[in-house]
Amino acid sequence: MDHTSLSPLAMFLNAGPVGKVVMASLLLASIWTWVLIIEATVAVVRIGKAAREARAGRPIGILEPIADAGREANALDIIDETVGDKRERVAENMSRAAREFLTKAEGGLPNLAVISSVAPFVGLFGTVWGIMTSFAGIAASQDTSLAVVAPGIAEALAATAYGLAAAIPASVGYNRIGASFSRAGQQVAHYIEDEALRMTSAGAAARRQQKEAA
Repeated sequence: MDHTSLSPLAMFLNAGPVGKVVMASLLLASIWTWVLIIEATVAVVRIGKAAREARAGRPIGILEPIADAGREANALDIIDETVGDKRERVAENMSRAAREFLTKAEGGLPNLAVISSVAPFVGLFGTVWGIMTSFAGIAASQDTSLAVVAPGIAEALAATAYGLAAAIPASVGYNRIGASFSRAGQQVAHYIEDEALRMTSAGAAARRQQKEAA
């Protein structure tokens, strides 16, 4: 086996039909993994930036649906409701909207967990199939030389490598990005607390002015 056969493309081309299906599936899973990682990373960075800007009094950007939920709840006046009760109701309404927003923003993040857990087993199937191919070659040729078993062993190891290439980034991405989304969720929660306080305080002050004017 020459050195060029160690390239991923050469290992794919030298594999049998089953090995090629396994490797192609894992290659697609690997590409999909990086697409999901990039999408989730961009989303979590935008959310964190928007939450920091919102708390600083700047435009809230993509957090507008959460603010709209707060304004809607703040606009509803309930008889005998205290300012504290209203603030809690507004915050709860905003938190519910935030949970829906963050769930959509996470997008395909759970799929990374699926890829990280399934890809090694798909690669293992390719490994087992390659070893079976080697034994079949031995049985057919009645020869145990390296030239007979090498193609099957190479196919087995290539399938393992493809499986790890898909599983490792998916596992790391899921854990790291999941932690980043948790931090972004905390930042959004702090924004909700500040905004609920600001809305209800402003509303209470406006009502006092109306009473004094009357």
